[in-house]
Formats: sequence, C-alpha cells, structure tokens
Amino acid sequence: MSAALEPGWLAVLEDEFEKDYMKSLKAFLLEEKEKGNQVYPKGADIFNALNTTPFDKVKVVILGQDPYHGQGQAHGLSFSVQRGVAIPPSLKNIYKELETDIEGFKTPNHGNLTYWAEQGVLLLNATLTVRASEAGSHQKQGWEIFTDEIIKALSQKSEHIVFLLWGKYAQQKAALIDENKHYILMAAHPSPFSAYNGFFGSKPFSKANQLLIQNNLKPIDWKIS
Repeated sequence: MSAALEPGWLAVLEDEFEKDYMKSLKAFLLEEKEKGNQVYPKGADIFNALNTTPFDKVKVVILGQDPYHGQGQAHGLSFSVQRGVAIPPSLKNIYKELETDIEGFKTPNHGNLTYWAEQGVLLLNATLTVRASEAGSHQKQGWEIFTDEIIKALSQKSEHIVFLLWGKYAQQKAALIDENKHYILMAAHPSPFSAYNGFFGSKPFSKANQLLIQNNLKPIDWKIS
C-alpha cells in the first residue's frame, strides 16, 4: 500500500508498512475484497489526503473519524465529497460557519475540498477505509495506529501547524501534539447533533489564518469556487 505515497510522507512513514499491524490491516482489506464487500474510497484514493498535501506543506490539520460510507462520496479527504454528490450535513454546517467567519465566503454548490488540501490543509480521517453503508466498519483494524503516527510525525518534525480538533474523538488526539510547537483549536463537532453546542461561532478558520500569519506563513484561502 506504500508504493504510491508522496515522497515526503513515504520517507516519514515507510517503516510503518512493515509492521505487524499494517500486515494485519492489509490482510483484513484483502479479505473484504474476497468476500465481495464494497469498500470506500477506491484504492487509488485511500492516501489522497497525504498525496494532495505533501508532508512539508502541511499548515492546518482537520481531523475526521471515518470516510463517508455512501456510494460516490468518499475520496480520501475528511469531510469532503466528490463533485456531483449531495453535500453531507456536517459539511453544510462547516460552510454555514465559514459564511459568518470568513468575509465574502459563499457556500459552493459542491462539497469537494481539494482546493484546501492543495494549499496545505491536511484533511485526515483517523480511519482511511470503510465498508459500504456500514459506518465505523473498519475501525480498530489498524488504521488508527497508522494515522496516529502521521500526527506524531507532524508534531515532532514540523512546527507552527494549526490542528482543528472538532468533537471528543478528535480532541483525544491532542495528547499526540506538542503544544510548544503547534496550535490546537478545539470546538464541538459540526454534526447536526452537536454544531449548536460550540461549533457555530467558534471561528476556527479565521483563527487558523491569524496563527499562520503570526508565523509569517501564507494564510489559507477558504473560499471554494
């Protein structure tokens, strides 16, 4: 699974692909295929977050939990869906917050966040695959160990990254991040079940940009056409 990884990430993560947990994970994914189970995203998109946002370009991390499990939705970027697919409820709420947080932001007619990823926003899910129509079906198979290593590597080898941790699950990852080198902005999850409990009004996008500017880094253009 490592062959198509962006060189910067491969240099940091190469050893992970030889570890026992990754071998077990590969066996699990092969078994899913042999059983005829549909798995999202497609194989070429599993590491899309890493390949679209090179290791040395990461400025902001937005951590999700699982890929979307509906047909045509997931393409390897957290909270993002492919063009032509209905915008999911959590992303609708992200757009709603952006409209009040970023001057001039207008909600686009699609949910593809590739433009953010190309600017240095790592859209990382803790689990990188899922069985069709079964949320959480690939949790605790090894992906979380791998993505924790991604967070640790960023924490140890980079500086001035802004981590946006939304909801309790993402906030547990704060323990992996060196707050002497990086910034952590916590808020409620943008899900309809919790967005009104502290996500709306948290202004994570403008705050992230302020921190980037403070460190002489180019801010993110959050507007999506």
